[in-house]
Amino acid sequence: MTVMESNSETLLSQYNAAVEAWIAAIRAEESLASATQTVAQIDAWEEAADAEEEARKKVKQAKKAFEDALRQKFFNF
Repeated sequence: MTVMESNSETLLSQYNAAVEAWIAAIRAEESLASATQTVAQIDAWEEAADAEEEARKKVKQAKKAFEDALRQKFFNF
């Protein structure tokens, strides 16, 4: 296995982990949504929404890093 292949596998693993964390954040946000809410529950729900957005950003960054590695591997740029 070459260094580039190893790097691609690492980046793919990081992407997969980021996706799983994002899914968990979505489920956490979803679990806080209900028809009847207290102010504290709404605050927790909003915080969960912020955490979900941060997780989404990490997925986007990991995806870009993996795509860049693939472009480097296949197209040398």
